Amino acid sequence: ATTSLGVAKRDLTLTTYEVLVGLAELRSAIRPTGRGLFDLVPTNEHLAGAMVELATVERREWRLSDALATVSGYDWILLDCPPSLGLLTLNALCATDGVIIPLQCEYLALEGLAQLKGTIDRVHDHLNPRLTIAGVVMTMYDGRTNLAQQVVEEVRRYFPQRIFNTLIPRSVRVSEAPSYGQTIAEYDPQSRAAQAYAALTDEVLRRVGKRATTP
Repeated sequence: ATTSLGVAKRDLTLTTYEVLVGLAELRSAIRPTGRGLFDLVPTNEHLAGAMVELATVERREWRLSDALATVSGYDWILLDCPPSLGLLTLNALCATDGVIIPLQCEYLALEGLAQLKGTIDRVHDHLNPRLTIAGVVMTMYDGRTNLAQQVVEEVRRYFPQRIFNTLIPRSVRVSEAPSYGQTIAEYDPQSRAAQAYAALTDEVLRRVGKRATTP
């Protein structure tokens, strides 16, 4: 997210790394994005070092949750996780109440989905009983291929109530946008991908809002 929002990593002094290892308070690491709608806690290559430094720290899986507990005034907090199932992702799973899983329309991605589902179940059972799967979003979808359609159908069988209806199409414009420090909504708002992400946002808000108001 840091690169996609045009933040120069070389200029960063306070990031998620400093927060997790206890060198800074979360509030001091928050920076405006200039877009008015949301703020950002940036990260850089130092974040990988946090896994090593926190390996022997007590309550290491709760560092992010503890930091977030010191911040208020936000309607939503989105945690952009690395693809690996390491300590950083575990911190996010302990801090959140819902996971949105982006899944490429490829068969190898299904193996990773099964592993992630197992991890989420274990975290729910042993660490964070609030944790749920808020939804699965299919990305890089190309309706012209049988493979993409088959993968979507397989996920629908596996998560019949969790897969989002919105399919994010494969798009070169999505790949180009971060190199300009822009989101796809800024880079090419009329593109099919930008419109799909807008539709997904509406769908997420409806689903999560409904869950929040259900007794």
